[in-house]
Amino acid sequence: MSEDRAAAAPPTTAGTDRIWTIPNLLSFVRLLGVPLLLWLILGPEEDGWAFVVLALSAVSDWADGKLARLLDQFSRLGAVLDPLADRLYILATLFAFVVRGILPWWVAVLIVGRDLVLALCLPVMRRHGYGPFEVHYLGKAATFCLLYALPLLLLAQGDSTLALIARPLALGFTGWGVLLYLWAGALYLGQLLWVVRNTPVVPPERRISVRSATGV
Repeated sequence: MSEDRAAAAPPTTAGTDRIWTIPNLLSFVRLLGVPLLLWLILGPEEDGWAFVVLALSAVSDWADGKLARLLDQFSRLGAVLDPLADRLYILATLFAFVVRGILPWWVAVLIVGRDLVLALCLPVMRRHGYGPFEVHYLGKAATFCLLYALPLLLLAQGDSTLALIARPLALGFTGWGVLLYLWAGALYLGQLLWVVRNTPVVPPERRISVRSATGV
């Protein structure tokens, strides 16, 4: 899943500075699919091909995490690329869906707003000598739901039998994805409060070590 590899990668794994690994190559290919996906949804409105791109992205997302573990090819770059690709797919698809009227604007605002709030919290974490928020299993579950909700929402368009079957599944994954996304965001804010209340501000010259925000 989206954040599995970043969470599972041990910080002392040998070869963490590697760039040309199979998992990283899959992540690069996934990133190249983002503009293609936007064009398919907003240009010719080829929802079938857009579904294929989203489905392949979900499969490659699972595969690169698995391969990173099986081949012992964890890397710092991979820990950045994998969640970055997930976020870009989610944000790009949300934008396209709002433009097309597939999703209401407030759903996109909730998801994007949560990420913006957490991004604004990162400088505070760094002032206390901590890196990004420790990945929570609810965050993984939320990303999983959203990544599967998006292609199902495409299938749910129209009045075909397939659309009628996909619609309740799409609504279910979307609802649970948004709920878990906000819940995970609240837990990350809890980590921030614990850090602010229990740790001192670190002088800039000493903010070189990255620690996990534990304590919640």
